[in-house]
Amino acid sequence: MYSKTVMDHFKNPRNVGVIEDADGVGEVGNPLCGDMMTIYLKVKDDRIDDIKFQTFGCGAAIAVSSMLSELAKGKTLEEAKKITNKDVAEALEGLPKNKLHCSNLGADALQVAIRNYEHRKAGKTVIEPARKEAHEHNHEEGCYCPYCDTEVDEGATFCKACNSLLDDAGQSA
Repeated sequence: MYSKTVMDHFKNPRNVGVIEDADGVGEVGNPLCGDMMTIYLKVKDDRIDDIKFQTFGCGAAIAVSSMLSELAKGKTLEEAKKITNKDVAEALEGLPKNKLHCSNLGADALQVAIRNYEHRKAGKTVIEPARKEAHEHNHEEGCYCPYCDTEVDEGATFCKACNSLLDDAGQSA
């Protein structure tokens, strides 16, 4: 059962969207459950001036992203770095045990976005993460699901480990 706060943030999420000229971007995901979160930051005077998110996932993941954005907005970067998954879950008045991983994703996405901002500000080369969706393998090594990296039978159309659909060539659909 979800709390009223979780349901409110799921039905009326705050700060949804993309910041096209974001100062920092953090993307995390859990291929086993399918949740993907992207956090966009605008930073002014070392303070989170604006924050937006895009989340593909369950209601808990959306609520977590919404609450996280509210917790972080207006905070200094140092204050935002201290936001934990426990803080997010508590602000939502709890999450079911099987959904606590969503709060980890939210806190992780914020930390990745802050690090991305700091690297950009320091002039470090920011390497965009390569998405692991392509199904490539050496037949001598076996065939693996592109989502959870579990070995699947050659030509499989479904990964039983993460419940992902694969096309008839064993490639992600």
